[in-house]
Parts: sequence; structure tokens; C-alpha cells
Amino acid sequence: MQKWDKKTAFNLINWLLKGTIAAVLMFTIYKQAFAEERLSLFFEAVKALPGMDNWRWLALAFLLLPANWILETQKWRCLLWPFWKISFQRAFSGVMAGVSLSLFTPNRVGEYGGRLLAVPARYNWHAVMAALVGNLAQLLILIGGGLLGALYVAGLYYQEVQLLFSGFWWLAVMLLGLVYVLFFNIGWLSAVARMLPLPRKALRLLLLLKRYSSGRLGLALGLAAARYATYSLQFFCLLAFFGLKAPVGAALAGIATIFLIQTSIPLPPVLGLLARGEAALLALGPHGDQDVAILAATFALFIINLGLPALVGMAAIFKINVLKSLGYEIEVVQNEPDRRYADTSYGFRLPGKD
Repeated sequence: MQKWDKKTAFNLINWLLKGTIAAVLMFTIYKQAFAEERLSLFFEAVKALPGMDNWRWLALAFLLLPANWILETQKWRCLLWPFWKISFQRAFSGVMAGVSLSLFTPNRVGEYGGRLLAVPARYNWHAVMAALVGNLAQLLILIGGGLLGALYVAGLYYQEVQLLFSGFWWLAVMLLGLVYVLFFNIGWLSAVARMLPLPRKALRLLLLLKRYSSGRLGLALGLAAARYATYSLQFFCLLAFFGLKAPVGAALAGIATIFLIQTSIPLPPVLGLLARGEAALLALGPHGDQDVAILAATFALFIINLGLPALVGMAAIFKINVLKSLGYEIEVVQNEPDRRYADTSYGFRLPGKD
């Protein structure tokens, strides 16, 4: 009877957590789509379309949606693979769950929580580490593309600040090159960490970085670049759909600048949507008569790339035993062949001990 009561309590807590997440998510999407009147802005821009030819751009943006998240899933799988060989379906569910949770958390912290739910509790820290390294790869690609785009935009539309920006640009490129070197030698962090007064648990986590080869890191970087190209092309398609008249090079440079600005603002994606809209008006130059088209494209990109996947992620969360994934229902597996990789203390030694 006691066992049955405990199981019932776990199930009740599980569904309360899922219900709370679903309610917050739906409220967040509603707030962004209706309360801020962005949906009416979207339809206003659609009504102003010159003809039916533009709809092929919207179709292409939707067709690129699966590619965007498949690439992200493969990037995470690639970096989690040395510790646990996760299936694509399970990894995809974790990535989608992360999208749902990230919509209302600062700087997309919820993304890590969603991926925790896709792995057994003993691999939670491995999942976080893989996501962190994957996000670093994405950030390196985004900053590199953003710097190039911002330099182009500054020279095209804001020549009075181009000289100042050019000096900063070269400094940023040198720093970015240094970060690339550190990225491909990320295992150095575990050696440096031994000399710092860090908690033992943090040292064990950093030790996992030693398992990443330069080839695997290069693959992650390549997947990040492919994903960056995918969602940049989506944004370009949406701008073309709403009839923005700008040279292709200027539009792509503006898009790169928008993503760079958005990345520097530590806000949840739903609040970052406002910042992205303002950044789009700035980065795409003096198109005052097409402000509605630019803001509508920004909103459409949010709905396609985050809103729809968040709903898929919510469905994935409802199929997951949240408490078990977080370690509150642990099944002990005997004679597990990859047990040593599940132990974050494997290979760790305190100074002066065997």
C-alpha cells in the first residue's frame, strides 16, 4: 500500500510539473502573438503583398524548418556520443523540449533542462556538457558571421561610425581567433581547472572535456555552420516574402548583424523578439517605408523556428517521466558496459592521491 501511495505521489507531481510548464508556455506564446498585436501586424503585412509569387518564399522558409532542428539534434548527438549513444529520436525529443523551456527562461537556460529530460539521470551532466560545447560552437559561428555582417552594414549605411567600428572589428577578429584555438583544445580546461580552487564536482565535470577529439569538435563546428546558414536563409526568405526591397548582400549582412545583436542580449527568446525587431530595423538600413515588412518577417521567424517547435517540445515533455529523468526515480543497472563513462569521477584524482 505504501509503495502504491509513493507511486501515485510521483505521478501526481509529474503531471503537475507538466501542466505548469504547458500553461506557462501557452501563456507566453499567446502574450507574444496577441497581447503585443504582432499577429495583426503580420496579417497587415500579408495583405500588402503585391502578388501570389511571394508565397514560394514562405513555403521555402517552412521547408527549412526541419533542417534547422535536425542539424541542432545531430550536433548535440555528436557531442554526447562519447558518453552515451543516444538515438536520434530521443535526442530530437530532448532538443524540442529544450525549445519549450527556453522560451520563458533567461538566456535560453531552459534549453539545458529540456535536454536533461531526454537522458537517464546518471547522464544529466554529460548532456549539459554536450549542450554547452555545442552552444559554444554555434556562438563562434554566429559571432564570426555577425562581425563580417556588421562591418558591411556599417560601411553601407552608417559610414560615420565605420572607422571606429573597423578598429574594433580587427580586435574582435583576433580575440575570436584565440577562442577558436581554445575551442579545438578544449581539454586544456581540465588541466587548468586542477590548479584552481573549484568544487570537486565542477572539476569532475570539466574532466569530461578531455574526451573530445579535434575531429569531433570540427564536426560540431561544421554542423553549427550549416545550421547558421539554414536559419539565416529562412530569415532572408521571410524578408523576400514580405516584399523587402534590398540587395541580397545587404540583406544577408543585416541578418548576420541582427543575430549578433540578439546574442549579446541575455533575454528569453520571447523578450529577445522585441530586441530582434529593433535590431532588424537598425541592421537592414534606412527602409522606413518597409518597417512593417521587416517587423512581420521577424515575428514570422519566431513563430516558425521557435513557436511551432515549442509545441512539439511540449508534446515530448508530456511523454517523459520528468522526475525519473532528474534522478528521483533511479533504476540501478548491473554490469553496465559503459558504466565508467556515466561516472563523472572516472579518471579523476585529487592532488596527492592515487
